Amino acid sequence: MEYLPNIIISEKIKSHYEENNEQERLSVGTGQLEFERTKELIGRHLPDKPATILDIGGAAGAYSLWLAREGHDVHLVDPVPFLVEQARQASAAQKRAPIKSINVGDARKLDFPDGSADMVLLMGPMYHLVERGDRLTALKEANRVLKKNGWLIAAAISKFASTLDGFVREYMDDPKFVEIAERDLIDGQHRNPFDNLAYFTTAFFHHPSELKKEIEEEGFAYQNTFAVEGFGWMLQNFENHWNNPRRRERMLKFIRTTETEPTMIGMSAHLLAVARKI
Repeated sequence: MEYLPNIIISEKIKSHYEENNEQERLSVGTGQLEFERTKELIGRHLPDKPATILDIGGAAGAYSLWLAREGHDVHLVDPVPFLVEQARQASAAQKRAPIKSINVGDARKLDFPDGSADMVLLMGPMYHLVERGDRLTALKEANRVLKKNGWLIAAAISKFASTLDGFVREYMDDPKFVEIAERDLIDGQHRNPFDNLAYFTTAFFHHPSELKKEIEEEGFAYQNTFAVEGFGWMLQNFENHWNNPRRRERMLKFIRTTETEPTMIGMSAHLLAVARKI
């Protein structure tokens, strides 16, 4: 399988997603919380169906498949052909509600007309485009393809995620991981020069204020940044809460209550910023 030569993406990022099972990540462990909360937050802003939704950086199609089942016209774009092929297979299996189109592509140069989308999801570009200029270009493209008053939903990873994850999972016992976490706190530039797939891959981790600033710089009417998992992903007895309906709902209630609390947003592994095209 060949990669399009005009799409520039780190070989480390490509190999990370080829070696990890991205299709299943959101259905196990704390990935379940990430998936349900992300759907919940997107769902609050969904336009009337059938809306045209672009899922940029849509990976193996988890959110595109859900939105297609909800009755929307979804177009998935991702720079990794391996993930695109997985999304195509999953879409073909979802015969009654397939994804409208699935293509290899670049968030910085979208093959969609001006003002053609009701919603754009940037579910990977804001952290895998490690240069600020590239992230701003992706935001500019999202703005171009959106209709007036269309919704932007942009996912990011918290600058503090490695530090928190390192102590929860005891990665901090490894001096190599300590180096990774220390750099994340300094400049947000996450690098994993080692062979441990658990330490993620090349990325940029945002401070919540940085995410807001980048979105506003490209002319969007910024609405809010939400903590996706909140404190929930750090619970050492997470499965006990998630698998018990009463405990799960109580946990979700308190995550929702604190989802925009400025002093707590950064503790969430993932952030979701919401804005509108004006």
